Amino acid sequence: MEAKPNGRAHGVTNGVNGRTLVELDDVRVWFPIKSGLVLDRHVGDVKAVDGVTLNIERSETLGLVGESGCGKSTLGRVILRLYEPTSGRIVFDGRDITTASHGEMRLVRRRMQMVFQDPYASLNPRHSVGRIIGEPLRVHGVPSGTDARIRVRQLLEVVGLPADAASRYPHEFSGGQRQRIGLARALALNPELIVCDEPVSALDVSIQAQIINLMEDLQRELGLTYLFIAHDLAVVRHISTRIAVMYLGKIVEVASADSLYDNPLHPYTITLLSSIPIPDPKVERRRQAIRVEGDLPSPANPPVACRFHTRCPFVQPTRCADDEPLLRTLDGHLVACHYAEDIKAGRISPKASAEAAPGR
Repeated sequence: MEAKPNGRAHGVTNGVNGRTLVELDDVRVWFPIKSGLVLDRHVGDVKAVDGVTLNIERSETLGLVGESGCGKSTLGRVILRLYEPTSGRIVFDGRDITTASHGEMRLVRRRMQMVFQDPYASLNPRHSVGRIIGEPLRVHGVPSGTDARIRVRQLLEVVGLPADAASRYPHEFSGGQRQRIGLARALALNPELIVCDEPVSALDVSIQAQIINLMEDLQRELGLTYLFIAHDLAVVRHISTRIAVMYLGKIVEVASADSLYDNPLHPYTITLLSSIPIPDPKVERRRQAIRVEGDLPSPANPPVACRFHTRCPFVQPTRCADDEPLLRTLDGHLVACHYAEDIKAGRISPKASAEAAPGR
């Protein structure tokens, strides 16, 4: 994917200016499992997000990666309070919004918006583009009438669409153009934080590059802060200042983008990066890929202690299944693994598998 450099120093672990915009403190989002037709008995919980502590700095892009079902989208939505947290604390710009009322959140949401994954499903097909983009302005009462129409035309220009697009409908646009419409809607109220939930995963590669470049340009011009949720590791590396890796509801590693890709410390991060194909047949044949075996465990019944130990190619008979690893600092990373130093030093090797064996 060809894309313009983002002009940020990927080696900086902290945010661009060191000021925190979002703080998550031990946040949990559990969805209850009910049983029974007459009496709803609470028989368990789906632990979509289970004890996440994380900061997002002003004007940075924090990438959030992990397998499908690991809780990435849920974490993004709970920051905006689209989902209610089961426990923990959410702080936005120094203000605790964990238990903020609907009226209080209405004011806060002018400063935080979301771009959804599906550019087809996220736009109302019965509304014109002008009405879709202008909806946040009407909901919040600023501005109105002619001023709103002028603002809509300005937003269309900002995202690279013609002014006459305002009178057309979503079905008249391509996937990339629809995502531009979604981005214009998110920008309508001049937010500070935009949660991007896999915004380019449904687009062709060439269109992905255009949208990523547009987002980077807007970030430089408007000072935006992004939480960029994705599973495409190449896209995440390109756009992110820092990257957080999530597995089964927990953050397992956080580091600057280049440091994470060049020096992964957690076994899960190592296996994710190992799964990226190298576009050189000779190199690809020679390298030993480190695979994750088995399916992602159910978040309703996650493994005890280290949640990755049931699939980890570096698993050890001691501690992994008995003690939960906590996030700790190692070489500028935050990593949750008992044996990260030993893995890095090569004292622990990955277990061989049929899939990873030479000649596969």
